[in-house]
Amino acid sequence: MENLKSVNAKRLFCGGVVGAANSLFGGGGGMIAVPLLTKTGYEEKVAHATAILVILPISLFSFILYAWRGLYDFSVLVPTALGVSAGGVLGAKLLGKLPTKKITLIFAALQFLAGAVLFFSGS
Repeated sequence: MENLKSVNAKRLFCGGVVGAANSLFGGGGGMIAVPLLTKTGYEEKVAHATAILVILPISLFSFILYAWRGLYDFSVLVPTALGVSAGGVLGAKLLGKLPTKKITLIFAALQFLAGAVLFFSGS
């Protein structure tokens, strides 16, 4: 079995990758965090929930850096925050009820769809 130092080194590296992706792309770190967390030994549902936990600090820090540079639009804050909050509650309830296999398939389909939209959007 791997020692704690080795496991923590892997998690530190994975955290760096997730943080860079989240900051660079304005989100999406969770899409990388979940597979990396499962590869470092977390059960699928725990990986999904933990991804939210680890994304919170980097999202806040990234926002502060973006705001400092004037790269924000507060007009979307309230309506988007309300929608995200409602979706977050629903998602958290579903995570606890859906079987792991179904969550994995939905997650993979969402990643595929996001990639296809970006690929075919011509941006």
